[in-house]
Amino acid sequence: MADIQLGEKIKAMREEAGLGLRDLASKANVSPSMLSQIENGSANPSINTLKNIAVVLNAPLYRFFQENTSPEALVVHKDSRKIIGFVDREVQYELLTPDVSGQIEFCLMTIPPNKASAGMPEGHEGEETAYVMSGSINILMEDTYIALSAGDSLRIPPLTQHRWINSAAEDAVIIFAVSPPSF
Repeated sequence: MADIQLGEKIKAMREEAGLGLRDLASKANVSPSMLSQIENGSANPSINTLKNIAVVLNAPLYRFFQENTSPEALVVHKDSRKIIGFVDREVQYELLTPDVSGQIEFCLMTIPPNKASAGMPEGHEGEETAYVMSGSINILMEDTYIALSAGDSLRIPPLTQHRWINSAAEDAVIIFAVSPPSF
């Protein structure tokens, strides 16, 4: 995974906002101990925790991942993808683009068996296109469940409430693009 100093960026943004560690932790619904571990780089935040922190700091998620744009920085090697979330505990997102500061966001999402992408359906401003690389998955779009298998693809219009649900015994791996970026 690329070294993006996520914790350092969160700490700098927190201090810039004039918030103490306990203040941000309380407002972001995370323990002060966990926030301290995130800031010092000994723990990685889940996507939901990162979203909560971004909301409290009044910052778009992409600010946590901004880097330089030299030609070398535009390449993402397989072993240096930025990962958000915890393996084996929840959905894992890997950025396939160097960051989310461009016009499109490209990600690989792995949903373990009997897990879902979120507790409740969520929507975002960007239009999303998804391709199921392996496994099978159900997606709840508005009030409709749709079953997808490896090789299937789907377009999700902007602001459509949706939730990915893996009821299968194996991981579901989905590649998706969102424009404009929503992380």
